[in-house]
Amino acid sequence: MQRKKEVSVVLSGAAGQGIQTVEEILTKVVKDSDLYVFATKEYMSRVRGGNNSTTLRISCEPVHANIDRIDLLVVLNENAIDRLRWRMNDSTIVLGEEKFVRNEPNHVIIDFSKIAESFGNRIYANSVATGVLAGIMNLNVEALKKNIEEHFSTRSKEIIGANVSAALKGYEIGRSLNLKLELTRCEEVKHKRLLSGSKAVALGAVAAGCNFVSSYPMSPSTVVFTELAKMAKSHGILVEQAEDEIAAANMVIAAWYAGARGLVTTSGGGFALMCEAISLAGMIETPIVVHLGQRPGPATGLPTRTEQADLNLVLYAGHGEFPRVVYAPGSIEEAYELTARAFNVADKFQIPVFILTDQYLLDSYYLVDQLPEVSIERHIVKTNQNYRRYEITEDGISPRGIPGYGDGLVRVDSDEHDEFGHITESASVRKMMVEKRLKKFKRIVEESLTPKFFGSENYEALLVSWGSTFLIVREALRSLGNDKIAHLHFPQVYPVPPTAKRFFEKAKKIIFIEQNATGQFADLIKQTFCMDTPNRILKYDGFPYSVEQVLRAVREKLGVE
Repeated sequence: MQRKKEVSVVLSGAAGQGIQTVEEILTKVVKDSDLYVFATKEYMSRVRGGNNSTTLRISCEPVHANIDRIDLLVVLNENAIDRLRWRMNDSTIVLGEEKFVRNEPNHVIIDFSKIAESFGNRIYANSVATGVLAGIMNLNVEALKKNIEEHFSTRSKEIIGANVSAALKGYEIGRSLNLKLELTRCEEVKHKRLLSGSKAVALGAVAAGCNFVSSYPMSPSTVVFTELAKMAKSHGILVEQAEDEIAAANMVIAAWYAGARGLVTTSGGGFALMCEAISLAGMIETPIVVHLGQRPGPATGLPTRTEQADLNLVLYAGHGEFPRVVYAPGSIEEAYELTARAFNVADKFQIPVFILTDQYLLDSYYLVDQLPEVSIERHIVKTNQNYRRYEITEDGISPRGIPGYGDGLVRVDSDEHDEFGHITESASVRKMMVEKRLKKFKRIVEESLTPKFFGSENYEALLVSWGSTFLIVREALRSLGNDKIAHLHFPQVYPVPPTAKRFFEKAKKIIFIEQNATGQFADLIKQTFCMDTPNRILKYDGFPYSVEQVLRAVREKLGVE
């Protein structure tokens, strides 16, 4: 028996072999066995075949980030090892059928398909694999049974029973192997919650009072749409799958105009079709919250992979000039908190607010503390007969009424308009209205989120992250253990918080770590603070950073060990 602080488990097989099912069940079994877990997946753009994998970090300490190292590799089809060879090392143990693993130095032959067939169908191979892994790590067998029963609760009793039996047989095999990995249990895990990035975005929207969501499905953002659809009845959410992306965005604008709180969820290619609607929201000063799950482009690109290349898209989307806010959650907690904040900010300033996530963040799981309650801030007034929708105010924010609440008429128009909402071509009114809309920017900047700083105040080098690279960079920084290197993370990327400037001024060297080919955030910082930002670590192959990759790149850039 080996007692370890952490085990990295990877399952790999074809689409349709139930890799995602193993991930969903095993993460819950690990949690119910009083252990920490982080899970993430990578998958090809196909319904059947190919090769997909899921990574689970199981530990007696909190884990939140992707790593390359594989301790246990479960192989369910022929090309899994070739695809993952670069992540394997001399200590990696490979489990699978003989034809897949016989050439590996550290292999254990387990005929998952044959065992599954003994219970009636080879489709139960994923349940056998789940049981084997649970047995090797001596996870709670009652938790294994419970979670399998819950996962298949909508199926027949025969199917539930067969899956449970297959898993228990796998558990028995796992316990009998000369391969036992024990991890110290952690009582505090009982009080934590297993949550994915997609569920966190959905819960943040619900906490903020979201009662309308519209979308034209597009990976990876569809998971947020489906999570909200699951909660529709319990939380009073109207869910609309629109005929196209333009309709989806316009529906959400209309919902806000009527007094609802709406969200549109999309990805880069879908958002490209929404730009006209974003401009409409800017002109009629009606809030809209947009969740954009990033994936590699241009065009279809890599539809199931991850990237951070849509920052410029949301920064400059929509013709004309009008204010906006862009958040980029870097953790599951931030996904919840920033989504909730987006609704309040959109409501207060009557602007488009964007939540930029990506496939990696949306499809990752780990344990979180209980999520905080959110204060819902509504900024709607009761109108009178003299109501002016676009009344000139000192801060540019006009009182927002909604139809049917009061005696006033709530006029909105995509043409330029006067204070009452009447169309105008007056040069002086046009100038006044442009200035009114842009005047909001001052208060938006004043209320921007300060970036998060980690490290010693005596730093000389500063690592900069935004979005989903946050926790990967943070773990890499801890591994470096160098008090001359600090980390600055931006949960809000636009407007760039003015408070960030002092962190940059103190650093002798600044390194931007981004998952795109050009360093879009580094360019934005350069433009905002008129400073050079030449040092960039960039990745754009469709796969997420790992802690090891960031460590190597930072050491190379700084010449440190």
